[in-house]
Amino acid sequence: MRRKIPSLQALTCFDAAARHESYTRAAQELALTQGAVSRQITALESFLGVALFRRTRHGVALTERGADYALQVAPRLQGLERDTLDVMSPQGRSGSLHLAAVPTFATRWLIPRLPLLAAQHPELTVHIETSTRPFMFTDTAFDAALYAGTVEQVRRWAGTRAVRLLAEEVVPVCSPALLGAQTALTPQAIAQLPLLQQSTRPEGWRQWFDAMGVSAPQALSGPRYELFSMTAAAAAHGMGLALVPRLLIETELARGELVVACQQPLPSERAYYLVTPERADERPVVTIFRDWLAQVTGLLKG
Repeated sequence: MRRKIPSLQALTCFDAAARHESYTRAAQELALTQGAVSRQITALESFLGVALFRRTRHGVALTERGADYALQVAPRLQGLERDTLDVMSPQGRSGSLHLAAVPTFATRWLIPRLPLLAAQHPELTVHIETSTRPFMFTDTAFDAALYAGTVEQVRRWAGTRAVRLLAEEVVPVCSPALLGAQTALTPQAIAQLPLLQQSTRPEGWRQWFDAMGVSAPQALSGPRYELFSMTAAAAAHGMGLALVPRLLIETELARGELVVACQQPLPSERAYYLVTPERADERPVVTIFRDWLAQVTGLLKG
């Protein structure tokens, strides 16, 4: 039976135009003419019998049904691209692990340790994309996820099982220059200094000062950064104090670019987990990766 599937070229043009809400920018991305993109989308709309875009004063905008369709098309095109690259690679899909990971943990903790995995399992290739929130594994090509959250958040992630890897210890850090001749600062002293804010954890400093029993009227003030790596970099350049998980700044602490300003961590319910789909036919590469993570984190703990 013939499948009811539009042409891949039309879907590719639609995906690019939907992301940019612009035929011109889609054409630039795909190295096509604007007219070619327009013709492909017109053909797709005719195939579907649905208007995907509407004209505006500034160009085009997605219709409601177009926006819904874009959300469905994008991950499938990404999955098809991954599958194609897997087939093209020497080891194929059987030797590849597709991992979703919180970005700073992947950059600062996982990637520096991947040479250990490569030495033990040279047949395994790990592909990493960033993701900070739970998702449905059935809607993606991911085999596993490295996730930062609480026990309750992990428990609510439907259709998965999780292995707790590392606890999170959040400490205040700064440039050594900010300490001057002092070896540490009191919470009261920190409350008077510039504080760098983490936009994904806006209550972080307030929670730390509350745990220390210190009044800090400026706990929510200061420049905000999206990633811990950004916050740590700003602190290393002397812009203020950052509240960062210790395991994400191992390199800066070892090099002396950052120092712990106060040896009183923020009590945290958060930890780092390996999350995998809850299914019986688990791929061997997932088992290998889980066992390796258990080995590495076990060595760290011991």
